Amino acid sequence: MKEQDEYWMRRAMALAARAEQEGEVPVGALVVHNGECVGEGWNRSIGHHDATAHAEIMALRGAGQRLGNYRLLDCTLYVTLEPCIMCAGAMVHSRIQRLVYGASDAKTGAVDSVLHLLATPGINHRIDWLAGVLAEDCSIQLSNFFKRRRAEKKAARKLAAECSSTDG
Repeated sequence: MKEQDEYWMRRAMALAARAEQEGEVPVGALVVHNGECVGEGWNRSIGHHDATAHAEIMALRGAGQRLGNYRLLDCTLYVTLEPCIMCAGAMVHSRIQRLVYGASDAKTGAVDSVLHLLATPGINHRIDWLAGVLAEDCSIQLSNFFKRRRAEKKAARKLAAECSSTDG
């Protein structure tokens, strides 16, 4: 792991915080080319009503626009959570050189946790990848979000139950 990997992961975590402020699952991503951020994204699926608006996809789209090419050769994608199958597939198609992610995803991780998509025989592009950069910090960011969300839902159910019992 390089010192710059932690720097960029902290930047991705700031983007994840932006997602959380918008009511989205806090995942942030950015694409770096020659030491410069050329694309960034955070989860926007809920706000955009778009199942493909994951942080990685948004960052890849931005980088492609900025560089004028969907092929993101010599670029690194930093993301706070292990990519899902859709995002891993998009990375292969983008020809990104390197992936660095923070927290593993035991439910939908397609790089090393559930699937090993990047190692699938026959894929026409190989991506170097590094897992676990600031993994604990990234995991805490996600778990705190879901704890709050569960508490909010529990409080809403309790309030609804109290209201319905007084209506009768």
